Amino acid sequence: MTATFTQCANAIRALAMDAVEAANSGHPGMPMGMADVATVLFQKYLKFDPADPYWPDRDRFVLSAGHGSMLLYAALHLTGYARPTLEDIKTFRQIGSPCAGHPENFELPGVEATTGPLGQGLAMAVGMAAAERHLNAVFGDRLVDHNTWVIAGDGCLMEGINHEAVGLAGHLKLGRLIVLWDDNKITIDGAVSLSSSEDIPARYRASGWHVAECDGHDEADIVRAFEEALASDQPTLVRCRTIIGKGAPNKQGTSKVHGSALGAEEVAAARVALGWDYPPFVVPDEIRTAWLEAGRRGAAPHAEWKERLAADPDRLGYERRGDVQETVLEAYIADLIANPQKVATRKASEMALEAINAILPETIGGSADLTGSNNTLTKGLKPFTAQDYAGRYVYYGIREFGMSAAMNGMALHGGVIPYGGTFLVFSDYARGAIRLSALQQARVVYVMTHDSIGLGEDGPTHQPIEHLMSLRLIPNLDVYRPCDTVETAEAWALALARTDGPSLLALSRQNLPQLRTSAPENLTGRGAYCLVEAEAPRQVVLIATGSEVEIAVAVRDELEAQGIGADVVSMPCWERFEAQDAQYRKDVLPAHALKVSIEAGATLGWERYTGDGLRFGVDVFGASGPYLRLYEHYGLTAGAIVPRIIEKLNGEQA
Repeated sequence: MTATFTQCANAIRALAMDAVEAANSGHPGMPMGMADVATVLFQKYLKFDPADPYWPDRDRFVLSAGHGSMLLYAALHLTGYARPTLEDIKTFRQIGSPCAGHPENFELPGVEATTGPLGQGLAMAVGMAAAERHLNAVFGDRLVDHNTWVIAGDGCLMEGINHEAVGLAGHLKLGRLIVLWDDNKITIDGAVSLSSSEDIPARYRASGWHVAECDGHDEADIVRAFEEALASDQPTLVRCRTIIGKGAPNKQGTSKVHGSALGAEEVAAARVALGWDYPPFVVPDEIRTAWLEAGRRGAAPHAEWKERLAADPDRLGYERRGDVQETVLEAYIADLIANPQKVATRKASEMALEAINAILPETIGGSADLTGSNNTLTKGLKPFTAQDYAGRYVYYGIREFGMSAAMNGMALHGGVIPYGGTFLVFSDYARGAIRLSALQQARVVYVMTHDSIGLGEDGPTHQPIEHLMSLRLIPNLDVYRPCDTVETAEAWALALARTDGPSLLALSRQNLPQLRTSAPENLTGRGAYCLVEAEAPRQVVLIATGSEVEIAVAVRDELEAQGIGADVVSMPCWERFEAQDAQYRKDVLPAHALKVSIEAGATLGWERYTGDGLRFGVDVFGASGPYLRLYEHYGLTAGAIVPRIIEKLNGEQA
C-alpha cells in the first residue's frame, strides 16, 4: 500500500503533537498548520542528501519560525537523517536531547541555522542567498546552483529586522530566495488583527519581491505557487493560507494551540480527526517508506555534483576556501615592525585588510553606511550588486541588525568569510545577531570603530561607554581592542583563522603610536601580555586596552622616574587571556603587585583583574568636545592617574 500525501503530512502532525505532549512544553500549532507545505517542500523540491548533510550545493532550509521546531525535527527524521532518532524526538526539549526547544545548528546536521528570535532566520537566509549568488558568479552553475527556502510566521514578518532584510534582498534581486509565510492570522496574544493591519504582500512588492499565494492545505495549489516562485528572478514571498494547529478539532485556528501542549483529550480527538489510528510516536511502514524515498531524491544529483567537482579545474581553489592559518599576516606584520606607523586602529584595520583581501578571495566586506568611517573598503574590491554578484563589498545601507544577521547567514552557508562595519555604539542595534553569531559558532568579523570618548565632538549619543564590557559578557565572542597597527593585524589574523565563533574589533578614531617593536609570536593571541617591563623593583602592573595603552606607558614612565617599578600589560582580548593556563595568567598579573586598569569605558568588571586595586575609566555618559580635552575631563591622563597610584601605594604601606 502506497502512502498518500495527506498521510505523509499527518506524520509530521502526529510526531509534533506527541513530542510536545510528552514534554508538556512546546509549540504544536505551527508544525500542524504547515505540515502540508513542508511535505511538498521536502518530498518534491528541496535539494538535499541525508547521507551527507553538509553537501555544499544542497538547498538551504531555514525555519525562521523556530518555535515550530518539531516540524523540522520530524522532517529530518522521516527523510532519513541519522539524527534525530525516534528516541531523540521522544526526549524533545529535555537536557541532552539534540531536539532543543528551538533548532540549534550545532546540535543536528540538517539544521542550517539557530533560530527562535523571530525575524533573524529570514534575515540570515538573505545572507545565505547572497553567498550562493556570489559563489555562483565565481564558480558557475557547475559547482554552485541552489535555492534558499524559509518558513516564516507572522512574528518574523512583524519584527523590525524583517524590514531591513526584505529591503536588502529586494534591492539585490536575490531570486534564489523563497520565503514561505505561514499566514495563519494568529499570534500568542490572539488574532493578528489585534496588533497589525498592514498589507504585507504590498510591502514586499514595494521592496522588489515577487508575491505568490496558495491554499496551504492543498497539495496542487502549493505546487503551483512553488513553481511560480522558482520561475521568478526576484526573491519570492509565498503566502500560505493555513489553519494553525490543523487537525486539533477544538483548538485549531486559535492561539490556544500556539505555545502549549494540546492535552491528552485534544490529542486523542486529533487522532480521530486525522484518521491517525496509531500509538504515540509510531509511523506506519508505508508512510515511513514514502518519506525515506523522498529523502533519497538527492543522492543522484549529489553524485553528479561530486563528479563535476572532481573534474573541475577550480576544484582546489573551491575546496581551500575558508582554510586560513593564524600566520596569514606574518609577512605583513614583519613589515610593520620594520616600518612603524602612527595611525588610528581603524586605519590600521584598513591596512591589514589591504593585505588580507589581496590573498583571501573568500572575504566579503561591507558597512552599514559608514564605509569611509569604518575603513572597510580596500583597493580592488568591487561592489556586490544585482548586476555583479562577483563583487566582494556589500553596501548594506543603514541596516546594522540586517547586516549582522546577513553576515551570519553568509558564514553559515560557507565558502565566504564576511566582515562588516559600523560604530561601536551601534552594536546595540546589532546585538541580537552578534549573540546568535556566538551561539551558532559563526565565523563573522565585526569591525566596530569610534570605540570610546576618543571620537570627540559627536558626543554622548555616539560615545560607547558600557558597550565593551557588555559585549565581553557574550559567551564565545572574542572582543579585541588593539592598541596599535601590530595588535590590529594580529587580531585580524586570529579572527580569520577562527572557525568556531565570531570576533569583534573595537577600533579607535584617533591616531595611536605603534608601541609594539617586535613580534616573537602573535601576542594578541595570548589575550594579554607584558608590553613594557618594570626597571625598578615592580610594585605596580598597569593593565590597559586600545588607546589607553599609550596612557599606561606614560604613567609607567612617570612612576619609574620616581623609583616605582611598573609593568605595562596590554590586554587586547579578555577571552583569549582567560583561555591561557593559570601559570601564564599569574606571570602576567602577579599577586603581589598593585594592579591598575585603564580603559575609556565602564569600569565595572575590571575588578576581576585589579582586585582591590584601582580602576580608571568612564562610568557616565560622555560629552561633546575635542577628544584630548575629554580625556583630561575624565581623568584619563598620566598627570591624573599617577598621584592616585602613589596615594594608593602609600596608603597600603602605612
